Amino acid sequence: MTNALRFPAADPHIAAAHFAAELAFETDPDDVHRDMQDGNTQGYVLVETRAPEAFAQARIPGAINLPYRDLPERLDLDPDLVYICYCESFQCNAATKGALALAQRGYRVKRLSGGITAWREAGYPVESDQLVGAGVSKVACHC
Repeated sequence: MTNALRFPAADPHIAAAHFAAELAFETDPDDVHRDMQDGNTQGYVLVETRAPEAFAQARIPGAINLPYRDLPERLDLDPDLVYICYCESFQCNAATKGALALAQRGYRVKRLSGGITAWREAGYPVESDQLVGAGVSKVACHC
């Protein structure tokens, strides 16, 4: 038996339910960027869950900063929107912590796979409070 098939593949209906559920919790930089290019970002807000210092250095255009460590119990957010949380990378779980905190407060959430690192590695633009042309390099997480 091969290593890849040591554990049998799931029934197609079970696999479909599993992967649909996975996509209910995550989106990726390509899908978000396509939406931005099409001018179609209605229904969701990007949420940077890292510290304000990281947000100031580099962020996805249009994102708001809600550091997961500082989320108050009550937030004045639109309950009809989905909040797509992101952080530094796959190695950081600030987006997961932020999404959890928002969901516990009654908001619908998703996580952006790979965070701002995957966004930048795909060649997508970032905003920064730094001087234009200063060359934003890899940003410390500050989580």
